[in-house]
Amino acid sequence: MKTLAVGELKTHFSAVLSAIKDGQSVAVGFGKSKRKVAVIVPYSRYRKTAVRRLGILQGRARCRIHDDFRMTDEEVLKS
Repeated sequence: MKTLAVGELKTHFSAVLSAIKDGQSVAVGFGKSKRKVAVIVPYSRYRKTAVRRLGILQGRARCRIHDDFRMTDEEVLKS
């Protein structure tokens, strides 16, 4: 992982974004000591699909939505 100071990041921002798009991670160093304060990673690595389990009902419950169910996504979220 490459470490860049804030000034370097600002100067080469487009090139850094291209590198991140290609799958690289970049650490951001701050101050004279260039202490790492952040890591910029590709969005695909950041956003992972969470596995959702039924919990205590796993294997014992089912959910079936009938064809005549008429409710928009917004209505479901509001209820």
